[in-house]
Order: sequence, then C-alpha cells, then structure tokens
Amino acid sequence: MAVMMTKEQMPAGGVSSVMHVRCPDRLREEAYRRVLEELAGLSPVVQALPPIAALVELKGALRYHGTDARRLGDILRVRTLSRLGVDVRVGIGPSITVAATASAQIEPPGGVLVAPDQAARWLAPLPVDALHGIGPRQANALHDYGIHTVGLLAAVDPATVQRLLGGRAGRLAADRARGIDPRPVIPRTLPAAATVRCAFDRHVLDGAAVRAALLDLVVQLGLLLRRRGQAARALTLTLKFAGSGGWEKTRRLTEPSAHDEDLRDLAYRLMDAAGLQRGRLTALALKGEDLIDADQVALQISLDDAREARLVAEEAADRIRDKFGAGVIGPAAVFRRAC
Repeated sequence: MAVMMTKEQMPAGGVSSVMHVRCPDRLREEAYRRVLEELAGLSPVVQALPPIAALVELKGALRYHGTDARRLGDILRVRTLSRLGVDVRVGIGPSITVAATASAQIEPPGGVLVAPDQAARWLAPLPVDALHGIGPRQANALHDYGIHTVGLLAAVDPATVQRLLGGRAGRLAADRARGIDPRPVIPRTLPAAATVRCAFDRHVLDGAAVRAALLDLVVQLGLLLRRRGQAARALTLTLKFAGSGGWEKTRRLTEPSAHDEDLRDLAYRLMDAAGLQRGRLTALALKGEDLIDADQVALQISLDDAREARLVAEEAADRIRDKFGAGVIGPAAVFRRAC
C-alpha cells in the first residue's frame, strides 16, 4: 500500500531528495518533452529517462523554493495535469533506486515519499521483482532460490546473490535491496537519435559488399552508443538508390542494447526485409532510436557461454580502439568493405 509521509513525519536526520517521475505509458514524445520542461521549472538538475520517466535532484530546489519534497511533488502533479493533461506518478526517496521503486507502486494521481532512515524497512515487504533494476530473469532466479521479497534479498549474504545473478548484477541487487545506491542524478536532456552513414563511391549491386558495409555501420553505431552510455530500443535502416529513390524501415529490438551482436542481427533482418535484387545502392544509413541510458537496461542472466565470450571480446576490442583508434580492429568483412 502506498503511504505518503507528511512533512511532520519526516525524520530530522535526513531529507529525501531524489524524485522519480513516471508518465503514462505510450506518451507521445512532444508531451514527454513538455513534462521535462515542467521539471526544469522545479530544479536545474533533471535527467531524462525516455520514453516516459525522469529523475530530479531536489536538494537545491528545496532551498530555492523554501518548501519540502512532498509539496514539490504535489506542485508537479498539479502542473502537469492542469497544463498538459498528463497524470504522473511521483516517487521521492534518498536514492535513485528507492525513488524509482516508489513511483512504480502507485497508480496516478499519487505520490510516495520514503524517508532516508525508513528506506530499507519500506523496501523489505515488496516483491523482489518490484525493486527497480531487477529484471524478469533475475526475479525468476531469486524465486527459484526461495527469495520472494526485497527484505529476504537484503538478508541473504551478498556472495550468494552474486552466485545467483552474476558478479556485477549480484552486487548491485544486494546493495539496492538494502537501500544503498550512491548514483547521483546527472543532468541529461532527451537524447537525440544516433546515426551512422556510408556513401558508396559507385553504384553497388554486390550483396556481399552491401552486407559488409552494413556490418561496418553496426560496429560504428555500437561503439558510439557504448561511448555515450546509451542503448537503443529500435533501429532504422535507410537505403538510397540511384535515381533518387529510397527505402526506410524501423524495427524494435527485443531488449534495449548497444551490443554489436544484437544490433547486427536486427540490421540484417531489416536489410532482408528490403528485398534487394538489382537495386543500385548509393548510400546506407543506420539510426539507433528511442535511446535510453545504459544504466536503465536490466542486467539479465545469460546461460549462453558463447554470447558471454563475445561480450567480453567486445569490451576488449573497445579498449583497443580507445587506445589505438577505431579502425585497428573489427570483423574481417569490415576490412574488405565497400566504403
């Protein structure tokens, strides 16, 4: 049950200063941008989490407005509803994890404010899959071990959680179940799409050359997204033909990703959907769309050892590129590419 703590109930020892705002599903991008503008009117530190969420750092805003966090949450909900017709859910807590978990526990209109010294106790009775950052596969793995609530997860030895979920994912889950999350709110506007392009020197009919060029774009896009700390929810492939003709199609990824393997598989399916036969290509463009922060992508358990090995190789290749340049390593086909 959602409980809104009043100002008088707040402990004197701390202030919940992170606000997580969750908009209705399928909100249009223009409406989402206007919600971000309303947030910017409350605080200068707003982190967009497209397509429907955002984080707000309230410390400076509380001093500036001379009020408490509960009141700022009420002001935001009144403004978005009266000005935009958008009913938002507001979670306020001492950390990103607590605030984001809180905003998911209620239906609009409403808000949940969790005091700093109450975070672990508030989280404890929640289902483990309600903890922000826990994906379905992770929840299933915890359920199989008999861990059904956040409190039970917090009580389990962190080393055991790491064995169940993997090293990094296990450490994060164990800490966040205890209310530990030192991440700051980082100002970030709604991210633009990431696009990479290739223009051929001459009209191309060779399917192998086209596929090699597309693979080159996949590698470029994946590297760009990983360096920016973003992941794509969808890809758009654009083909330009001789005579000013063109073709474009967008498809969504199964899960947000910035990994070459995931981007490549979808890019190849897009190319296959184009049904090229004798079309004379002059250029390609690959766009990553509906971008989100990489931190927002749930770390899922994988039993595919080959995939895990490829991800490790990808990290190593990124380090080599950072040190020696982007063109020193890549798929063999890329070094025979047409552009």
